[in-house]
Amino acid sequence: MKKIELFLKNFLLNLLLIFKRSSHQNGPVSIDQNSKIFFIRLNRIGDALISTPLLHFIKEKIGCKIYVLADFKNFFVLQQNPEIEEVIIFKKGLGGIREFSRFIKREKIDTVVDLHDDVSTTVSFLIALSNVKYKFGLEKENKKIFTHTIPRPDPLNTHIVYRILQLSKLFDLDPGNAETCIKFFPKADSIQKAEQFISQNFIKGHSLLGINISAGSDARFWGIERYKELINSLFSYNIEILILAAPKDKDKIELIGYPKYFISGSFDEFAAVISNLSILFSPDTAAIHVASAFNIPVFGIYVHDTEDFIWSPVNVGFDYVETPEHNLENLQFESVHKKFISFLKNHIK
Repeated sequence: MKKIELFLKNFLLNLLLIFKRSSHQNGPVSIDQNSKIFFIRLNRIGDALISTPLLHFIKEKIGCKIYVLADFKNFFVLQQNPEIEEVIIFKKGLGGIREFSRFIKREKIDTVVDLHDDVSTTVSFLIALSNVKYKFGLEKENKKIFTHTIPRPDPLNTHIVYRILQLSKLFDLDPGNAETCIKFFPKADSIQKAEQFISQNFIKGHSLLGINISAGSDARFWGIERYKELINSLFSYNIEILILAAPKDKDKIELIGYPKYFISGSFDEFAAVISNLSILFSPDTAAIHVASAFNIPVFGIYVHDTEDFIWSPVNVGFDYVETPEHNLENLQFESVHKKFISFLKNHIK
């Protein structure tokens, strides 16, 4: 079924590239504080997070109105961002495409920007069918649908944040001057709940290590016994420990048996708790990027699921262990523990 779906997507994309080309322009663009820019960022939580440095840079330097088309899986990452006028959730199918087109017409959008680092058939259709003055994107296989493109940096050697920031050149800005910090803004009630939880369970002023056991797939779960062993090895250090997990992993928390844990009711609450940590240990890149938004050192355990430059955080203390496999099943405790303890000693008070 997946092969058929992929074939149809590629077939439709090829038709689109033949019949729906934009007039490519090389000259300067006219964008100012009165412009309305619509950014498209579908897919996962981490994808939305790594786009925020570019959104901040554009807002800071130009002052234009910013809108974002997001996915139901990541829209909440951007909802509280004060630099964004509105976040719209994309509805799949023809209805979603029509709704997107009506919004562009109603709001008189000047420019549509593809924030995706790779080619998306859905996003290609949205941009190709958009009746706007400018269509911006990285130079990819679908470059014919854009009015302006910028060469896509080598993904093997360039961090994803810096690749996305290259789009600022299309706004006549220098990405070398951009702030690269991830931006995330939890809701006030999430912040209050997190602070209350921390104050009730931990001693004020002590370093707090968060061990996140959850990730987007079970392939990135490190194992009950390994987490037990990690926790037991840390009792001799001057640090308190908090286990973090998504609701789906409540049974794993119970098997680990450590009493101080936080099961998030929402990603917003999860992020608000992370903001109170001193250090984060995590197999999940979204959690790692949230930590970087609050300048919290992070240690990651990664599976080898891409040839791209590793999705590391920016501007914070960071180290990691990566397995050459597509799951953490054979990532041994000793190989992680030795490196993590060294990292911990460098970052606790």
